[in-house]
Amino acid sequence: MYTTLAAELNAGIYTITINRPDKLNALNRDVFTDLNTAVDEINSNPEIKSAIITGAGPKAFVAGADISEFGGLDKAAAMALAKRGQDIFLKIEQSKKPVIAAVNGFALGGGCELAMACHFRIASEHAKFGQPEVNLGLIPGYGGTQRLTQLIGKGRAIELLISATMIDAATALQYGLVNYVVPAEELLNKATAILQVINSKAPIAVARCIETANAVFDETKNGFDEEVKAFGECFATNDMKEGTTAFLEKRKAVFTGK
Repeated sequence: MYTTLAAELNAGIYTITINRPDKLNALNRDVFTDLNTAVDEINSNPEIKSAIITGAGPKAFVAGADISEFGGLDKAAAMALAKRGQDIFLKIEQSKKPVIAAVNGFALGGGCELAMACHFRIASEHAKFGQPEVNLGLIPGYGGTQRLTQLIGKGRAIELLISATMIDAATALQYGLVNYVVPAEELLNKATAILQVINSKAPIAVARCIETANAVFDETKNGFDEEVKAFGECFATNDMKEGTTAFLEKRKAVFTGK
């Protein structure tokens, strides 16, 4: 199905590995095409409850965009490239099923942007994060200026963006960019353990939590109104009836996603 990704579905968790270790998993057109297909698979395959995105090899999650593809681009072509990347990353962010970034090494440039498009991030102890685009006379083009500011605040984000400073996993944890830092050998186990918990919850409610949290940053929506609407929609589900009944009967709920 993919030319640049390896993918495995196990117990409802779809693990996507960006598989260009010789290029430090750099993002090129083929990777974007495969990621777009992979997100469609996550959203359409009922056997998939959640997903992990990680990188192949010990060095990099994604070390950035494939700069070799930038040669000869004019303004219009560059804008089209950025828009395509933004659209695919937005599709990840708006996935109704949780997508965790398991950052196993360098997450720089487009790699940091990909990690930030996921719903949250777990890092190995040797992971590094940064937006070094100003070193190339560029700025992030795949949503980095927006999501970095949302996640760590304006002051810290602007400092990192205009200095191209790379931060380590411990600093990323302190800044709130990642939720956990674990030894490299525990990275996928930690991501899997969290998703196993999430996968036991009501899928429609999980999707509505993601949707309403995203609405905080969507200027076209009133997040409080979206919450009221989603709250009401949950009341119309079989899962809500099962969840409340199970609570009253002091038993574990069995959710069906209906």
